[in-house]
Amino acid sequence: MENHLQTKDWGLGLNNEHLIIAGPCSAETPEQIEKVCADMITANVVPDVFRAGIWKPRTRPGSFEGIGEEGLGWLEIVREKLNVPITIEVGNASHVESALKHGVDILWIGARTTVNPFAVQEIADALKGVDIPVMVKNPMNPDLELWRGALERLQVVGVNKLAAIHRGFSDAYDTKFRNKPNWSMPIHLKRLWKGMQVINDPSHIVGNRKGIYETSQRAINFGLDGLMIETHHDPDNAWSDAKQQVTPQQLREILDRIDFKHPVQNENPSEKLQDLRNAVDHLDDQLMDLLAERFSIIDQIGEHKRDNNLIVFQADRWKQVMETRTAKGMEKNLSEKFMKELLYCIHEESVKRQEKKLRGDVSAKKSV
Repeated sequence: MENHLQTKDWGLGLNNEHLIIAGPCSAETPEQIEKVCADMITANVVPDVFRAGIWKPRTRPGSFEGIGEEGLGWLEIVREKLNVPITIEVGNASHVESALKHGVDILWIGARTTVNPFAVQEIADALKGVDIPVMVKNPMNPDLELWRGALERLQVVGVNKLAAIHRGFSDAYDTKFRNKPNWSMPIHLKRLWKGMQVINDPSHIVGNRKGIYETSQRAINFGLDGLMIETHHDPDNAWSDAKQQVTPQQLREILDRIDFKHPVQNENPSEKLQDLRNAVDHLDDQLMDLLAERFSIIDQIGEHKRDNNLIVFQADRWKQVMETRTAKGMEKNLSEKFMKELLYCIHEESVKRQEKKLRGDVSAKKSV
C-alpha cells in the first residue's frame, strides 16, 4: 500500500526540494486573485503551487463558506499571470466533478473531511480512474490511523500521486496554537509510510501571522517537505481567516529567513555524523540495560507489596519521585516537560508490572 509518486514525479514541474504552496484562504473576487498574483510577482515570491479556497467548511451557519464554483473560473488568472499549478480543497464528489471540469491541477482534502471516512470514500470513488494528485490534511483529532487510512482509500481506487498536509490538531486547552502541532504525528506518518511527503501548514497551526516563521522553521527542522502559507494582498480585510494570512512581501521575508535544511541521505552519511550516531547507539544500549535493571527491581517491589498486602500506588512516594527526579533532570539541562512525560511513562509501566505481580498471586490462589 505504500508505493506512490512523489511531487517531483507528478508531471507538474515541481522539482524543488521543499514545496512552497501559497495563496489566499478563499477566492473572493477576480480582482483579488489578480492583485495577489501581481503582488507575488512584485515581491519575487511566485510559489511552486497556488492555493485558493473555493468551498470553505465553516463551524456555524451564516459564515462565509466560499464563493463556490464561480470562483474556479477566476483561477485562470493564476495560469495567465504565474503559470504555476493550482490546488483547491474538495469536500465531496460534486466538488471533485467541478474541479476536474475546470482543469484544477491538484486537489486537497481538508481536516474536517479527513475525519469522516464516508466522505473520504465518496471523494475517492469520484476519483477512480482519474490521474490527478491529491493531498490529504490530517484529521482535526490526533488520529494517525485515520490520516493514513484516508491516503490508503485514495490509493485503493488508483490515485498514486499522493502527499499529506500537516495542519495541527484541535486542542481546547492549548493557548499558543490555533491547532496544536503535535510534531510526532507527521514524523510517525513519514516513518510508517516510506516516501510520504508531508507539507506543513503553519497558517492553520498558529492562527496568526506573527508565529508563521517560527512554526515553518520547526517544520523544516523536523524534516517536513514544504510549506503551505495563506497569502493575501490585504490580509486584514480578507473574508476568512484574516489574522493568519500574510502579504506576498511578508511571505518573501519569511522564506528568506528560513534555513531550509537538506535531508540526510541515510545511505551515505558523513563520517562525523556516523560517528555521532554510533555514540548515540552505544548510549541507547546502556539506557536499555539500565531500564531493564530498574524494572527488575520494580518487579521485586511488586512481589513485596503482594506479600505484605500493600496497594500498588503510593501517592507520597510518587510525588517525591516526580519532584526530585524532575529537579535533577532540569539541573542537567533537561526540560521540565520532558522529565515529567518521561517519568509518567516509567511510572505507568511500573504500575502495570506491579499489578501483574498482584494478579499473579490471585490467579495462583484460585487454582489451588
